[in-house]
Amino acid sequence: MTRPRFHLAFPVDDLEAARGFYGGLLGCAEGREVPGEWIDFDFYEHQIVAHYAPEECGAAQANAVDGKAVPVRHFGLVMAWEPWEALRDRLKDGGVEFIIEPYVRFQGQAGEQATMFVRDPAGNALEFKAFRDDADVFRKTLGGTA
Repeated sequence: MTRPRFHLAFPVDDLEAARGFYGGLLGCAEGREVPGEWIDFDFYEHQIVAHYAPEECGAAQANAVDGKAVPVRHFGLVMAWEPWEALRDRLKDGGVEFIIEPYVRFQGQAGEQATMFVRDPAGNALEFKAFRDDADVFRKTLGGTA
């Protein structure tokens, strides 16, 4: 392994629906699985595991950010701009309902970023974002002049 990879296990209430969302819609390759229990997915070179645990599924609470209700509990990716746009289009074409529609924050300013939020079939919230300048990913202040 040349770099650390993130690992996340999360609950789902339907493994086949998870397979369709993560494997089909998002295009994540499947790894190992124990039928009826869990499935590994290659989430853009990170390992995520959908565990059958319907009692743990449910929507997260939200906090206000930019006047939008952002789910507190969520995971996702920071992507390059063009792949983010391609994923946005694939999600729209796939009929996914957005929690927060794709939009650009801090347009033309330091920290300019595109973001969107969706839920998987079990209600887990995912955020996909892209920064115009990769150096802004860990910038302490956002907005203002670039």
